[in-house]
Amino acid sequence: MKLTVPTDILQLPLQQFKGVGPKVLEKLNAMGLGTVEDMLFHFPLRYQDKTRLTPIGELRDGVDAVVRGTIRASGIARGRRPTLIVKVDDGTGLVTLRFFHFRRSQALQLKVGETITLFGQPRLTGSQPEFAHPEYQLGDQDTQLEDALTPVYPVTEGLGQSTMRNLTRQALSYLSKNPPDDLLKGLTQGGPSIAESIQVLHRPPANADVQAILDGSHPAQNRLALEELVAHQITLLSRRARTLKKRAAQVTGSGSLAERLVSALPFVLTSAQTRVCQEILEDLRKPIPMLRLLQGDVGSGKTLVAALSAAHMVECGHQVALMAPTELLSEQHFRGFEQWFTSLSIKVIWLTGQVKGKARREALASIEAGSVDIVVGTHALFQEHVAFRSLGLVLVDEQHRFGVNQRLSLTQRGLNDLTPHQLTMTATPIPRTLSMVAYADLDCSVIDELPPGRKPITTVLIDSLRREQVIKRVGAACAEGRQAYWVCPLVEESDALDANAAELASEQLTEALPDLTIGLLHGRMNSGEKAKTMAAFAANTIDILVATTVIEVGVDVPNASMMIIDNAERFGLAQLHQLRGRVGRGAIESHCLLLYHTPLSQTARSRLGVMRESQDGFVIAEKDLKIRGPGEVLGTRQTGVSSFRVARLPEHEFLLDEAQAVANKLVHGNTTRAERLESRWTRAREAFAHV
Repeated sequence: MKLTVPTDILQLPLQQFKGVGPKVLEKLNAMGLGTVEDMLFHFPLRYQDKTRLTPIGELRDGVDAVVRGTIRASGIARGRRPTLIVKVDDGTGLVTLRFFHFRRSQALQLKVGETITLFGQPRLTGSQPEFAHPEYQLGDQDTQLEDALTPVYPVTEGLGQSTMRNLTRQALSYLSKNPPDDLLKGLTQGGPSIAESIQVLHRPPANADVQAILDGSHPAQNRLALEELVAHQITLLSRRARTLKKRAAQVTGSGSLAERLVSALPFVLTSAQTRVCQEILEDLRKPIPMLRLLQGDVGSGKTLVAALSAAHMVECGHQVALMAPTELLSEQHFRGFEQWFTSLSIKVIWLTGQVKGKARREALASIEAGSVDIVVGTHALFQEHVAFRSLGLVLVDEQHRFGVNQRLSLTQRGLNDLTPHQLTMTATPIPRTLSMVAYADLDCSVIDELPPGRKPITTVLIDSLRREQVIKRVGAACAEGRQAYWVCPLVEESDALDANAAELASEQLTEALPDLTIGLLHGRMNSGEKAKTMAAFAANTIDILVATTVIEVGVDVPNASMMIIDNAERFGLAQLHQLRGRVGRGAIESHCLLLYHTPLSQTARSRLGVMRESQDGFVIAEKDLKIRGPGEVLGTRQTGVSSFRVARLPEHEFLLDEAQAVANKLVHGNTTRAERLESRWTRAREAFAHV
């Protein structure tokens, strides 16, 4: 079959390349690689330096090196597993080579007096550096050194590095004949061309600043990272533009329902809550869908703001859906909304995977008939058989727990060509860097004020060797009428193991504190058991609640004043901050005890230090970004950040403002160029780009 040759040489299919048969092509396509351009934008993960020799005396631990010397000793060490050991000398020192898997012929070749050139990653574990299974060549003649750094590419099973290097070498040949258009020409301050940048990253010359490349700060990376970030911003702006072309239900009521809800509260809204409510109401009054992110630290009152937003929509005859990531949290929301709205004659129901049979059929029928005003649930809300009569507003709590498809699928449930307004909430503050990358399509409101009377939570780090002292301290506090959480970590991705850890802690506390009532809450319990346990804890008939991270968000028991986090080093910063936020919700002085096991890794030490030093969620989020990176902080499922090819955060944060400005110019001034640039960088991420 004859292939149609594209006019743009960079769009040539990879079938044109030598060495690309049907099997290789299938694997390349599975990686999103189909054209010359795709291959050019498939950049190395790291590099090996085979351009120069390193004296043995200058070897550094874990740093790739090429060494040339003479074999001074060679033999097989007998033991449980025979090992071929070779000693090499180059006049500056002696290095040991270890081969745990070898052939007899190999042992005979590696004989004393032979010249050997080897490449690998040395380990400085004892008196001499060692290489395990290095690459090597024998012979007196000078082995040809590389004239550029050797790239190491991301690959899939069945595709080796030699294949990828061969294919990129062919792609670079096409690049030299037909460099891609500079789509940022006239919009930036200059720097290397896109063709030069691509060439440098695939084959850095021997004199390249390798450390700058590894750090992500090389001019070639900055040039390509800027273009990639511009493309990403265009994607977000395009998605927002598509949404803003749709119609939404307008709030036209007097606001009397929201006023009645506020007047029934036993407290006054904070000024921050009042301000944010007004920002949301202004959006709801417009005929275009609201796209707003509500950020607020733990305990700042986001749920009440969401309820007031729902009241405005319900007053106008439209339904509201509130989606939470876990059954426990969704049930907490349901209880709260039911308490606020039932007295106002507003019907609220709860819909999760646990609601089955006749109860589920009745719930679905009432949603479709419109006899229900507010539906609270989990991911069960966006299943296909859930049909709303008139869905006007979607509230999404803890948005980082949902993927883009999940988060936005409810907005497809509007009828009569109306798209529901969307308010997403997070108690995990998002650093400005990530907000600009992941949520540039959303307007942002921040509740930057906690309710009055909240006291700071004392946070201390305690070695687990002092566990008995901690148990006595908790017992003494509970004997005075306080309550405590004792949280066990998710040791492995297993509900069974998770539950066992919590059960063991529960048994230990019951034995040590026989006069107190110990409760247990974990993921293997059904929703009824969880609800019963939480109700008992809220009613103060349980003194210490031993739990897993199911209580991370949404649980509100003002009398609980102690939070003990067992194996705190196993938790991420965001989790630790969320868990700490379960206490300090009343007027009682509260404490958070972080029990850790030594030795601590540097990362764990950094996390726990941040927790001790700060209670500001935004400060903690910034620190978390530096420690873990964007994919982990946001959750790689919903951002597209994890699939950036060149751009790194926070390393390329300094490019974000320029990227936003350039993207705006292109979207509003040169849509053709904007589309080409977006296609160049996001073709492999189309599912994300067109959500």
